[in-house]
Amino acid sequence: MIDRSLSDPDLTGTIRVISAAATHVGHVRATNEDSILNVSPIYMVADGMGGHNAGEVASAIAVEEFEKLTIQENVTVEQLGEALRSAATRIGELGGESTLGAGTTVAVVATMVLDDVGYWVVLNLGDSRVYRLSGDIFEQVSVDHSVVQELMDRGELTPAQAKIHPYRHMVTRALGAGPESDPDYWLIPAEVGDRMLICSDGLTGEVDDAGIEQLLRRPTDVRTLSHELVGRALDAGGHDNISVVLVEAVEVVGQPLITESTAGSSSSADQEDEFEIDEDTLPRALREGGGES
Repeated sequence: MIDRSLSDPDLTGTIRVISAAATHVGHVRATNEDSILNVSPIYMVADGMGGHNAGEVASAIAVEEFEKLTIQENVTVEQLGEALRSAATRIGELGGESTLGAGTTVAVVATMVLDDVGYWVVLNLGDSRVYRLSGDIFEQVSVDHSVVQELMDRGELTPAQAKIHPYRHMVTRALGAGPESDPDYWLIPAEVGDRMLICSDGLTGEVDDAGIEQLLRRPTDVRTLSHELVGRALDAGGHDNISVVLVEAVEVVGQPLITESTAGSSSSADQEDEFEIDEDTLPRALREGGGES
């Protein structure tokens, strides 16, 4: 893994971050179909669907295609779109009965510098989410591509009703599953101190936005916070696989440098942790080859 530390003189005119990731199979499922990517400049969660040997393969493929972009400091929206299309093609070519219906959600945060301005590029497909904490602002950046979100948008369902709706896990867009696979994109100016959270619905299905915000506002390091987010979901039931990637901006081109980030004990700009998991549930980004979301 590349260590892009704050003292690296070759990294000028970019966004430097400290990041951490954690994943857990949960208390119910036998396997972890989530895959994560935590390598600058791309941070990603893919939540596989279709069952064992289908969902985990699809999510692993998605991560593999985006990981190819991590040899560079910055990415473009066009490159992200090409990685998504390549992943869709590979997933569509999967053969065998065990991989029929394979698909995955995709939630990505990437860093980009355009005209000497640092940006977060956010991409999502499905119901894995991206949240942003920036000063007084806490917001869900991504929009769920799900049946319950469409019902809420039409005023036919309240957020409380959506939590218990029988179709709450049914996505309307996914990579490799179903006819609709067009992602949404956002380009957001980055600020020093921003925290970006990418997560599967194993977190948001158990912990509400207020609980997530409360944890993200704690002045502690991102490694500890990533573990605490997963732990909170496990304590609430852990009915699904839970994966989080947490990214904090410590330097943004054109803005003052933070010399002592709230990331505290983090020793590198890119960190990946497993949260009390065994080898069977390691992030597929670290393994070869690789339900509902």
